[in-house]
Amino acid sequence: MDIIWEIIIGFLVGLVARALMPGSQSLGLIMTTLLGVVGSLVATHLGVAVGFYEAGSSARFIGSVVGAMIVLFVYGLIAKKK
Repeated sequence: MDIIWEIIIGFLVGLVARALMPGSQSLGLIMTTLLGVVGSLVATHLGVAVGFYEAGSSARFIGSVVGAMIVLFVYGLIAKKK
């Protein structure tokens, strides 16, 4: 059941990150969900490295959105080079 919640929250995080980022992102449902899940992972690892979170804890919603925006920015840089 936890995996289903992670996917749902990842999708919501991905939607919020796409709405906050300027420009047009042509991502589908699956890519938006992956964006949110990967953004949450990035936020968790960066938060532990910087000291925002303790080891073993996960990023909250706002941290996940920030992480997803970072991933979306990097994705935009890579997509422009192609």
